[in-house]
Amino acid sequence: MRKIIVGAFTSLDGIMQAPGGPQEDPIGGFRFGGWAAPLFDEKMGAAIGETFAQPFDLLLGRKTYDIFAAHWPYVEKDDPIGPLFDRINKYVATRNPAFRPTWQNSHALGADTVAAVKTLKAGDGPNLLTQGSTEFLKALFEHDLVDEVHVSVFPVILGKGKRLFGDASFPRALTLIDSRTSDTGVVMSKYARAGEVATGSFEFETPTDAELERRRNLT
Repeated sequence: MRKIIVGAFTSLDGIMQAPGGPQEDPIGGFRFGGWAAPLFDEKMGAAIGETFAQPFDLLLGRKTYDIFAAHWPYVEKDDPIGPLFDRINKYVATRNPAFRPTWQNSHALGADTVAAVKTLKAGDGPNLLTQGSTEFLKALFEHDLVDEVHVSVFPVILGKGKRLFGDASFPRALTLIDSRTSDTGVVMSKYARAGEVATGSFEFETPTDAELERRRNLT
């Protein structure tokens, strides 16, 4: 069985829209496109290099696929990422039944995206790595299909924009498997599934009268 690994750049308030440039995704009037670029450094590049050194296929939403397809096939051939992305399989979630990808080794997932992802996940092959793809991630989280989350949290607050997690995310405990910090203050953490969410309490064993009154007044 293959793992689904979510790779994401986010702001401190969880926004992941358009980290790479002003024209990447200005939808909704987003005005901070390119917010990640000034904070990207050698340590971040090394961490990403480690991730891409492992066998993987890409699992992408349509909009992120279009961004990648308009960029990576055209980079200089001495850029290691472009040829790598050309070579690997790219699976694309799209609502458009007429979509026919032209980038080599690209495959549309079909009308029932969740069923297609489940089939991919259950099969043989390298792990499936997402990049960007905020709308697609909602479905993956909602259906509890994510095995690991690799998130780089940048020291910026953006206020509004597309976020990593939505209200429909499947509740799940995680365990930290790796964490490091770049020289620019980006915290790069990797989390793996760790079962159900555990709860506890810091409350008194016997609640006070004030606490009982507070509970009665909850709305």
